[in-house]
Amino acid sequence: MNQSAKPYSPLRVALVGTMIATSATLSLFGQAWTKQVKAALQDSPKALVDQVWQLVNREYVDGKFNQQNWQAIRQGLLSKNYTSKQEAYVAIRSALQRLGDPYTRFMDPKQFEALTSQTSGEVTGIGIRMEINERTKRLTVLEPIQNSPADKAGVKAGDEIIAINGKSTSKMKIDEASSLIRGRAGTAITLKISRPGNNLFDVNLTRATIEVPTVKYTLKRDNGRRIGYIRLQEFSSHAAEQMDRAIRDLNNQKAEFYVLDLRGNPGGLLQASVEIARMWLNQGGIVKTVDRVGGSEETKANGTALTNRPLAILVDGNSASASEILTGALKDNNRAVVVGSQTYGKALVQSVHELIDGSGLAITIAHYYTPKGTDINKKGITPDIQLDLTQAQERELATNPNLLGTLSDPHYARAVSAILDSKFAQPPQPSETF
Repeated sequence: MNQSAKPYSPLRVALVGTMIATSATLSLFGQAWTKQVKAALQDSPKALVDQVWQLVNREYVDGKFNQQNWQAIRQGLLSKNYTSKQEAYVAIRSALQRLGDPYTRFMDPKQFEALTSQTSGEVTGIGIRMEINERTKRLTVLEPIQNSPADKAGVKAGDEIIAINGKSTSKMKIDEASSLIRGRAGTAITLKISRPGNNLFDVNLTRATIEVPTVKYTLKRDNGRRIGYIRLQEFSSHAAEQMDRAIRDLNNQKAEFYVLDLRGNPGGLLQASVEIARMWLNQGGIVKTVDRVGGSEETKANGTALTNRPLAILVDGNSASASEILTGALKDNNRAVVVGSQTYGKALVQSVHELIDGSGLAITIAHYYTPKGTDINKKGITPDIQLDLTQAQERELATNPNLLGTLSDPHYARAVSAILDSKFAQPPQPSETF
C-alpha cells in the first residue's frame, strides 16, 4: 500500500484489492513516455522485458526476491531473442512466477485496459449490466444504469439482446458482447431487443462515458427504527464521493444508525478506503504501511467524520484488501460492530504501471497493518459477531439479491439486533499503536 520514502508514496498512488473475481489492489503510475519514445520502443519485446525487470528490481516489497537471483534472471531474460511480443509476455510471466506472489503480475493490453476501466469507476458504453440467462441461454439485461443512454432509451431489466450492430448474440460470451458494446463516446450502436409481449425491435443508442455506481443505499424502517443501509461494491475512484452523498442523504432522512455492507467487496483504490474511513471516524489511526526497507507511513482520521451514529459492518470471505482496511480501522477504533464471517486476508499493496506497449504491471510494494498493529495477511479479520451462513442461505441470497439488507438476510438481521445493544452504541474511542 504505502511507502514512506518521499519521492514515492503509494498512499498517493496505490490501490488495494484481491484476485477474487477480477479485482486487484493496485496503484496507477502513468508512465511519462513521449509519443516518439513510445513509438520507438513499443515494438521492442526486449525493451519491454527489461522495463518489467527494472520496475520489479526497484519497487518489489521483498528485497530478497523470494530468494531468487534476480540479477541472473535479468541476464537470462535479455539473452533471448524474442520474435514477438507474445514470446516476451510468456517470458515476463515466467520470471514473475518465481517471486511466488500472485499479486505481482503482468497484464496484456486488454487486461490492463479492463483494470484501469474498473478502478476508474467509469465505462464508455451504453450503461447496462447483463448476463447469459441460465434458462434461456440468451444475453439478458440485468439492469440499466440510472441516467445512462440505455436507461434513457427505455431498455429494461429482462430485455433479451438478440443482436448488437447486426451481429447475432446467439452463443456469444459476455466478454465478446461487452467488447462490441464498448466504444468511443459519441459513437452509435444499435441493439435488437426481444421483450415479452413485444415483437423484436431496434434500439438506437449513442455511447457515452458513464460513472458506474458502486454505492447503493436506502433508508429502512426495521424494528421500529430508521436504519441507513449502504452497500459498497468496490473502492473505485468515484466510491468516496458516492459514499459522501449516501451518508449526507441518509443523515438528512434522520437515520438513527447505519449498516455498511462490504460483503463480496474485493477491494480497489487505497486512497478511497482512507477517504471513506474518515467519513465514519473522527479521530484515531486508519492504516499503517511498511515498505521493503522498513519505512512506514501512518494514516489517521482528520476530524471530518460525517456522522457519529452507531454503525455495523457486514463482511464475508470475499471482503478483501481495501474492505479490510476500512473494517480494521473502524473495528480497532471501536467505531463499528463487525458482523459476518472471516474476511479474505490480503494485507498487501500493489502499484500498477502502464508499460511501453500499453500492457501493464502490478507490483507488490508494501504490507499494511490495522491501527492496533494486527497483520491480517492470509488470516483475515474475525468479526465481533461471527455468523457463517449455511449453503442454503448463501444460495437464497445469491438467487434473490433483493433480500440483501432485509430482515430475511441473516447477517443484516443480526447486525440490526446487535447495534441496538448498548455495548455497540457507546461513543467510539480512538485506538492506535503507531
